[in-house]
Amino acid sequence: MRAKVGATLWPCRSQNQIMKADLVKAASEIIPNQQILVNMVSRRVRQLCLGHRPLVEFVPGLGHADIALSEIANGKLAFESTFGQNGKTPPAEVVQFPGIIVAKKTVAKKKAA
Repeated sequence: MRAKVGATLWPCRSQNQIMKADLVKAASEIIPNQQILVNMVSRRVRQLCLGHRPLVEFVPGLGHADIALSEIANGKLAFESTFGQNGKTPPAEVVQFPGIIVAKKTVAKKKAA
């Protein structure tokens, strides 16, 4: 594979990979919002490209996007909506981490004479 001077090679990207329509339909039944579905698939594709293991069995030669869609369709991936949480109200169930009290040490700096 030859690259042009200054071109960046992406190991996971290929121009002829098209997602399978039946997987898109099955995943869109689980996640009806298309924007959330696209974000979930793109994040999972990034993870798969970095070497994370797939959560479902797949046929060799299947693209990363198809694997991500099949994971969503099988219920292996989910999302948590933060809609309406603008920072003023705490989320419903948050387990507080035990706090650690750290005392600041005051060090008197001596001025050079």
